[in-house]
This record gives sequence, C-alpha cells and structure tokens, in this order.
Amino acid sequence: MFKVFVKYPSYDEEFRIAETTTAAFHAEVSNVLSGEEIQHLQQMVRRVPVAPFVIHYALRLVRATRVHEGEVPSFVSDWVSWGAGPRGMQYLLLGGKARAMLQGRFFVTTDDIKAVAHPVLRHRVITNFNAESSGISPDKVIDRLLVDVPERRPGDDVAPELKRAFG
Repeated sequence: MFKVFVKYPSYDEEFRIAETTTAAFHAEVSNVLSGEEIQHLQQMVRRVPVAPFVIHYALRLVRATRVHEGEVPSFVSDWVSWGAGPRGMQYLLLGGKARAMLQGRFFVTTDDIKAVAHPVLRHRVITNFNAESSGISPDKVIDRLLVDVPERRPGDDVAPELKRAFG
C-alpha cells in the first residue's frame, strides 16, 4: 500500500540496537491489538464515506500519472515511463479514510488524499531516463501533480451513474 522511507537510526539509537541485539537480552513484548481488533479497525476504515468529488480528485491524480492517457500534463509525458494503476486510486482512498479516522473525522477530504499521495504513489510512478538524468524523482513528479491537478471540477459532486440516471 505505502512506500515509506525509514531513515537510519541516530547514534544513540544505533548504540541501543547494538547493545540489546548482541547480548543475552530478552525484551518483554505485549500485544497492543488482537487480530480481531485489527480486523474490526480495517472494517471501520472501509465504512468511512467519501464524497464523489474526493473520489474524482483521487482518480484524476492517478490518471494524470499515466503517460498514454487523455489528460496527462506535459511534464508527466517528459518524466514518466509508467504510471499508477487502479490500486493506486484504491489505496489513496483507503489511506485517506484511515487518516481521517486517526484525526477523529468520519469523512475524507482532499487534504487527506494529498497527505497520503507520496507514500501511495511513489513506487507506482516510474520515472524515465530523462527525469532521472535531471534529478527528477517520483516524489518530485507527485509534488507537481499535487499543484497542477485541480481538486474540484464542475460535476464532481455527483457519482457518474447518477449523472447518467438524471442527466
């Protein structure tokens, strides 16, 4: 779901790692959550509602990474060889739902989508030689998409099937 960068530990942290992992040290570990509790939380996350305009935004972000799709910014064509697929959009929404819950909200905003965009998309956007030789990373592509892709467009407040039914 996410590609998260973990930095090297500090000197003191690494000293503690060396000290505890190379000695006859036995750490006491206790459960934080049971398997059943984790499954319950996963189901709660899936029940968080997402407004159609937020889904449209997540979809636009993902589709903007696909070089051979319709509405792709020119910089994507210049820098990207492969873009995110449908799972990228699914994980933007699930990550946004989890973030909303962690912040005590029961609805997802475009800010939630933006907050999870880098860890969700960075391993799904493959840059080309042109980008790599210019120092353009997937994170820089995502930064630019977050600026260029509009949060809302006319008609985003309605799900596509409702547009067809009442259009």
